[in-house]
Amino acid sequence: MPNLGKGTECIRLLLSQASKDMHEPLVPMLFPVLGAHVSGAEFQYPDLTWKELCGQMANLVADSGCNQGQLSLLVEAMCRDFREHDEAELKKLVEWSKQTKTKGANAAKPARPEVAIWFPPSDVTNAAYIQNAMGMETLGGRTQYLNMPEVEMADRMCGGHKQVTQMLRNIYDRQRAGALRATAEGVTGNPILRTNLTISSTPYATRKFYKNELFNGTFGRMVFSYKPRTSRDGRIPRQGKYTPEFYQKLDEYLQRLDACKGRFIIRPLNKLADKLAQDMASLADLADDDILWDCSKRALVSAWKAGCILWILNNQTWTKSMADVVEWLVFRDTWSKMQIFADMLNLDADQTSEAQRRGPKNMLDNLPNSFNEPQLEALRLQLGKSKEGTSAQLRKWLFRKFITYSNQTGLYTKTEDYLRNG
Repeated sequence: MPNLGKGTECIRLLLSQASKDMHEPLVPMLFPVLGAHVSGAEFQYPDLTWKELCGQMANLVADSGCNQGQLSLLVEAMCRDFREHDEAELKKLVEWSKQTKTKGANAAKPARPEVAIWFPPSDVTNAAYIQNAMGMETLGGRTQYLNMPEVEMADRMCGGHKQVTQMLRNIYDRQRAGALRATAEGVTGNPILRTNLTISSTPYATRKFYKNELFNGTFGRMVFSYKPRTSRDGRIPRQGKYTPEFYQKLDEYLQRLDACKGRFIIRPLNKLADKLAQDMASLADLADDDILWDCSKRALVSAWKAGCILWILNNQTWTKSMADVVEWLVFRDTWSKMQIFADMLNLDADQTSEAQRRGPKNMLDNLPNSFNEPQLEALRLQLGKSKEGTSAQLRKWLFRKFITYSNQTGLYTKTEDYLRNG
């Protein structure tokens, strides 16, 4: 993780309440929570589309007992204003329920009040989730935020595991719920899904949950943050104390998020996104890996949204430290996915054990400085890739100036720029 310098003070403040071993795993998990505080604002992505900061989904993956619970403590700290709002909303429902029960069978029942819960409980049912999304849309298009301590809870929210794919895709893409529902008042229930969510799970549960979602776009839309098992050092990790001074500083940042309204173009962030897209294409070409390329596209969008949040938190000003965090988030998400799912992405999707995993390989690094086409061909076959793709891969490397070709010797040679910069 890069140093959290100028412009990332809010992230530093939040990490001050977490044990040091959780700093890197927690950073990607903070942005869906912070993004839920932003409504009424849109940002232009480099492809010229306008995006809200809803649709952010992140899954923290760590073994049981590895301090995942610290995420929920930070969530509660960031969502204190959500809790206060929701208590008032629930009182409306309680009062309405009392009035309904006191009316006779033939008496006119009071209309159900419009209620929007900003921070629904983690075990919310699909019907309650859709009804709440309707309330959020009616009352101004606010984003609801959910924190699920178990990945299986997403089944309940989506209406069953078969519906997970459609629902999570709709959440990420800010689409409507996708189904009309019949009620006593008529046909209703197809709201725009403005939702951010975070999930915690073990590696085994994560692999089991997503094993049928790896190639349909659902997997790519979810940000993963993986915490490997650490050594047995016998020390109990220390957390923060959540003092009044901490809450006071945090509230100042949250107010900036709440106050952000309108349409914005963050030009240095968009320039960075264009550069990162080129970098990820180069990495995919070095590994000749389409899965790596496909995963990186949405990892970039998620990191870009995090950059928008950092920009708001820093009084709408951009810094190099913020750029470093955005770049790190892209690679962190991609690395986490390969750590957890590499063997399954290599078509071994029925294996859900903690087997040794193989991620993308930079094939050029595994070749000598000067090599011929048969050497690359042999390496591709060793890595399970087709012989036919050898020529195309060489053309890509030549185009990106990773290598040069000598007609005299018939050898390809790594360029000085590649050897110097990697």
